[in-house]
Amino acid sequence: MSLSGQTATAARRIGSKKSLLSRIWEARYIYAFLVPGLAFFAIFKYVPIYGVQLAFKKYDVQAGISASPWVGTYNFEFLFIDPDFIQAVWNTLIISFMQLGFFFPFPIIIAMLLNELRIRKYKRVVQTIYTLPRFLSWVIVSGMVMNLLSSSGAITNLLRVITGDTMSFLTNKDAFRQLLIIELLWKESGWACILYLAAITAIDPALYEAATIDGANRWHRMRYITWPGISMIVIVTFILRVGSMMNAGFEQIINIYNPTVYSVADIIDTYVYRITFQRPANFGVSTAVGLFKGLTNCVLLLTTNFICTRMSGEGIV
Repeated sequence: MSLSGQTATAARRIGSKKSLLSRIWEARYIYAFLVPGLAFFAIFKYVPIYGVQLAFKKYDVQAGISASPWVGTYNFEFLFIDPDFIQAVWNTLIISFMQLGFFFPFPIIIAMLLNELRIRKYKRVVQTIYTLPRFLSWVIVSGMVMNLLSSSGAITNLLRVITGDTMSFLTNKDAFRQLLIIELLWKESGWACILYLAAITAIDPALYEAATIDGANRWHRMRYITWPGISMIVIVTFILRVGSMMNAGFEQIINIYNPTVYSVADIIDTYVYRITFQRPANFGVSTAVGLFKGLTNCVLLLTTNFICTRMSGEGIV
């Protein structure tokens, strides 16, 4: 064995003799970066699990969570005979499928098109314009939409002058879901495409050069180089998106919907908000809704991951 090999072997033996606490202390500055993330998950993700038992109890403020009386599955039985909850579940699924069909592929298309721009300054300007709406809160975006599309909004008044008819976009059940998708596309597409642009930059430029020499046009390069290069990221984001199907955008909808469109826009999260803050509070039912939503998302995530892993060989794990 060479001298360098013997030195490396000796160093490994010395390192293996150190205790776990010693090795952690040596890398303490690296571990310090983990503390905020671990604290976040511990406080906001794991500690609240203690309250899940409320789904099977009738909450008594004076008795507290642990001493509140058990009611078994009564809260779930109440939910599944409540027509408002059933409607909210259907609305959540419909809006989530619309987001999956229209919003999910849009950032991928934007990223692939931006990658084909050769003028760097123009590319940066376009990407900045697409990304800026992400930094506006849903309250501001909803206010803008209301100012444009309400009964006295700018676009509504313009259409009234042109057509002579009064159109109410915010109270139109047939158009409200489409309005949500357009609003989501405008606000989030530019930000969502950053992930795919980062994946594209990891593709070896030599592949594009070789394809160009072989006579491949832009469409061929996008299809046979860019798309395979980001397909793994697309599959992972698809799995995560399906795994959150029961989250259809609370902040977006709560700021723009109204009782007129409850039948098409009331999702699970807004339903929980209404039964918790607009009716006599029933924390057992609210917790049951959260448990139902979490378990459903978990099943969707695991099922989608299993299918994608079997079909493409790629998945979360």
